[in-house]
Amino acid sequence: MSDGPAVHVARSTIRPHSGTPRGTAGRAPRRTPARTFLRTSDGVRIDAVYEPGPDRGDAADLVFVVAHGFTGDADRPHVRRIAEAFARRGAVVTFSFRGHGASGGRSTVGDREVLDLAAVVAWARGFGHARVVTVGFSMGGSVVLRHAALYGRDGDDGDDGAARTDAVVSVSAPARWYYRGTAPMRRLHWLVMHPAGRLVGRYGLRTRIHHRDWDPVPLSPVEAAGRIAPTPLLVVHGDRDGYFPLDHPRMLAEAAGDHGELWVEPGMGHAEHASGEELLCRIGDWAVARAG
Repeated sequence: MSDGPAVHVARSTIRPHSGTPRGTAGRAPRRTPARTFLRTSDGVRIDAVYEPGPDRGDAADLVFVVAHGFTGDADRPHVRRIAEAFARRGAVVTFSFRGHGASGGRSTVGDREVLDLAAVVAWARGFGHARVVTVGFSMGGSVVLRHAALYGRDGDDGDDGAARTDAVVSVSAPARWYYRGTAPMRRLHWLVMHPAGRLVGRYGLRTRIHHRDWDPVPLSPVEAAGRIAPTPLLVVHGDRDGYFPLDHPRMLAEAAGDHGELWVEPGMGHAEHASGEELLCRIGDWAVARAG
């Protein structure tokens, strides 16, 4: 779960957008920033930001797509900090999930958000980058797992593989749904499931939450982790995470098998706020080495 005040990111390009930039294969990646609204397959407008990375070596053809945690958005300071760290190793795309920030719709807390990520990944790949790495935190960590399972490396997404990812990093993610074993998760369930909680989310946390239950219940993160291969997967979790204890990342890594790697970080708490500069640098190095 994410929190904190919002900051402004200058909009270098603002235009309606319903697809990906043309001419992706064999052309040099774009060198100028862009910001636009994408349209998901179910018609939700998603605010997305593209920032070019270093114009050298492996970094030139790599783009990180950052999936924030619940109550975050593309303009939050902790999301901007993550983007700045990854920008040393490649281009970066940040965005706001549905119900968050300037994006439309309402949050389904990890269900239909997979459609948001698919639209953003296809947009990111359309700038000419040969390799795409999805990095998700908390709720976003569960979304990147499901996205990789549903939009495979061989173009199973029905769009010539435009929405596929080449490597996945899941930070502070749950392994299973409906977990209430910690006080923070019990508070989150109240926020999502009760009318008063959704009012707090809307006016206190600037997050619009859908009132309907999941129907059907989406593929669980641990089930998704077992279907990602051969895409490389890195699972990162702190040993002081107050939301999800260590059985969650261990289940994810075990389900991933030989294609998964687990980093248990000593002294680390939960998600973006607990991800220090040194950890982000290591994640960036892993992505450069493993993404294709």
